[in-house]
Amino acid sequence: MIQVEGVTKYFGSFPAVTNISFNVEKGEVLGFLGPNGAGKSTTMKILTGFLPPSSGSVRIAGYDIVSESLEARRHIGYLPETVPLYTDMTVHDYLGFMGRIRGMSRKHVARRIPEVIDICRLEEYRSSHISKLSKGFRQRVGIAQAIIHEPDVLVLDEPTIGIDPIQVVETRQLIKNLGGERTVIVSTHILPEVSMICERVVIIHEGEIVAVDRPETLASSLRGVERIELEVRGPQRDVANALREVEGVREVVRTPGDATGVSRFKIEAVLGSEIRAQLAVEVVNGGWDLLRLESIGMSLEEIFLRLTTSEDVPSE
Repeated sequence: MIQVEGVTKYFGSFPAVTNISFNVEKGEVLGFLGPNGAGKSTTMKILTGFLPPSSGSVRIAGYDIVSESLEARRHIGYLPETVPLYTDMTVHDYLGFMGRIRGMSRKHVARRIPEVIDICRLEEYRSSHISKLSKGFRQRVGIAQAIIHEPDVLVLDEPTIGIDPIQVVETRQLIKNLGGERTVIVSTHILPEVSMICERVVIIHEGEIVAVDRPETLASSLRGVERIELEVRGPQRDVANALREVEGVREVVRTPGDATGVSRFKIEAVLGSEIRAQLAVEVVNGGWDLLRLESIGMSLEEIFLRLTTSEDVPSE
């Protein structure tokens, strides 16, 4: 649905983004993550046709964003970081205005306004002037205008910045619900945003993409090992020795158990060794009870720091 190939954007001699490439599939919710000043908003403006790239190409639903700009933009709904609201209009009238300037018929607009008001939970405020709304509800109005024309692609730039915690939770759930029907890109510097609503993440730093993957896969590849935690009811020393014999195990660390005879272990194994089944078999063959076996990764905070700073992140 979205294809970005080798995009570079210069402002004068300064490269805001450099040779970035990624694809987003239909129905996917993608997080575009980076620190402030990393090039996120510039990339979003290029994707939506507000800025032309200096080089490279962007295709939206098969249309080139530069040479077929009108066709491409018909498929896009955009929520910029600063929402362009006409605060002297009511919510209903504003949505009608935004629908009409997008070329929708009056009949289509009349049908869609109640739908988007319901989706964005704005029924109570449909006749309210936008100037009277809180920041959180203005964000909802911004999302409503972005989806009024039923776009295939939704681009949201910092959608929860500056709103209160309750509105943040509700806005994230709204964004998550919008996925599946349409392709969604969420640009943010807020780490929990990505882990809560996005299936895949692109991490950008100093104008360059440094990672594209699922958060849990990023964790494993950065460490170069798979990390696993086990809880076993059995003699700690015997269980640890048995686990060390499993092919692919690099390290077994015993952690404090409890009075019920439950032993806990942290294991590092060769990446891609698919070792969990072998560990389970070893425990069962030893006649012990396997109470928990779980892969664990780096937190998104650890991943982010590892990729966007030069300092090493301490291991647990």
